[in-house]
Amino acid sequence: MTLQIGETAPDFEAETTEGTISFHEWLGDSWAVLFSHPRDFTPICTTELGTLAKAKPEFDKRGVKLIGLSVDPIDNHAKWAEDIAETQGAAPNYPLIGDSEFVVSKLYGMLPSDVDGDPTQRTPAQNATVRNVFVIGPDKKIKLVLIYPMTTGRNFDEVLRVVDSLQLTANHKVATPANWKQGDDVIIAGSVSDEDAKKIWPDGWQSPRPYIRIVPQPQNS
Repeated sequence: MTLQIGETAPDFEAETTEGTISFHEWLGDSWAVLFSHPRDFTPICTTELGTLAKAKPEFDKRGVKLIGLSVDPIDNHAKWAEDIAETQGAAPNYPLIGDSEFVVSKLYGMLPSDVDGDPTQRTPAQNATVRNVFVIGPDKKIKLVLIYPMTTGRNFDEVLRVVDSLQLTANHKVATPANWKQGDDVIIAGSVSDEDAKKIWPDGWQSPRPYIRIVPQPQNS
């Protein structure tokens, strides 16, 4: 079963390149991005891991932990990291889960429950559904699920944009419109009545239609 937005992210214990973790304990009170890869030593994933390593300072600023996953064993992850550093200019600076028994991949609905055997004998195509991004909040709830095809590298600028929106809308009674980015106007959430909105925004709002109430982006705390 595919996990849905709003569900609790399943907890698990796993070996990673930075030691054994219990996921919920590792997450603590932080946000997290869990992103998965069908196999080590695959070209598109190599570019993604390097790109995310370079982007990590931006996630750090937002209090977001990064953690990757592949069905390969930990030893393969270490060897792959050397390739990533050499070809992409940055090695992974976040933990990578070794999911060689497919536990996390199955738990998160990325592989069927009957998958078994030696992961190193599986082709990337057999793991094509292990191309997911999960954004998880401090409440351990899933906030975003992205599933990418094998041939399309992930856009981590978009993941950052969504994190910005999620963090803003978690703290303020607003929603972000299409193509929103930091500093753009936002829309008062539909759950807020006009009466209550006047208390929060005494200067009013732009309203091209009664159900569209546009205000400047509030300052996130």
